[in-house]
Amino acid sequence: MSSKMKALVFEQFGGPEVLAYKEIPAPELKPGTVLVRMKAAGLNYADIYRRRGNYHLAGNPPYILGYEGAGIVEAAAADAAELKPGDRIAFCDVPHANAELVQVPLEKAIPLPEDIPFETAAAILLQGMTAHYLTRDSYKVQAGDEVLVHAAAGGVGQLLVQLAKRQGVRVLGLVSSEAKRDAARAAGADEVLLYSSSWVEAVKHWSISGNGVTVAYDSVGSTLMDSFAAVRTKGTVVFYGMAGGDPAFVDPRMLMDTSKTLTGGDLWNHVTSRDDRLRRANELFSWLRDGSLRLETPGAFSLSEGAEAHRMLESRLSTGKIILIP
Repeated sequence: MSSKMKALVFEQFGGPEVLAYKEIPAPELKPGTVLVRMKAAGLNYADIYRRRGNYHLAGNPPYILGYEGAGIVEAAAADAAELKPGDRIAFCDVPHANAELVQVPLEKAIPLPEDIPFETAAAILLQGMTAHYLTRDSYKVQAGDEVLVHAAAGGVGQLLVQLAKRQGVRVLGLVSSEAKRDAARAAGADEVLLYSSSWVEAVKHWSISGNGVTVAYDSVGSTLMDSFAAVRTKGTVVFYGMAGGDPAFVDPRMLMDTSKTLTGGDLWNHVTSRDDRLRRANELFSWLRDGSLRLETPGAFSLSEGAEAHRMLESRLSTGKIILIP
């Protein structure tokens, strides 16, 4: 097996220009792991935060980004023999995915059915599992609900819209531009409003009761108090991201006076075992199969064009997912 491989690496924190595509030592096969020859890796905002130095990174440079992807098992450790060379697998929480070879713990390897392309798996797992726990665990969406989805044209946003619609509910999306409005509509939102509008009043007006929606999924952060204003008495706000900046502090007396609920969401508090990981992944795969979940064709860049892919994601002009192809 080659002891060298190509990877997208960086030595110091900064803008996309710090990324370089170069040859480095390949990972070793360790107990409990398989070596995977990568076919596609998903690009996520966390990769940008890590490149900028906002997130803690373990070890020493050169650093390799990427946590999500899919490929073919090249070698399996003796204690990971339920997987064998040639098996298709995917993962969404294994570091150093922006490389030709990745060491994947058996615990985190998700067998990939033949009918799910590598590119699809790399594009759906992290964001799909996020939308899955948000609509199943954080707040269980059910018939009769009215759901507000922030950033509804984004990767998670489009999936949230679809998973909510699967439950037979009304969904209202919020987006930042006319182009993104079309993407949110295509995902199935019943109505889409622009952030530049007086959307809190419009949300209330759109709700059947006139008092607001049942639940708001807020990944923007700075909009948190507006989300509270847009949900009805006894409504719920699920806070799971801060793409637009830090949220205001919440006064518990407001929660008491309005009987509203604030809950936080982080994927890794929910996906805590291999069984749970496989269950959620296989539900997503089955919905892709039956057409009740559709994925916008991801934007693909070769791994050597990683800096360009980062620029595209940072520009916030993209809708849907960006993937890197080794």
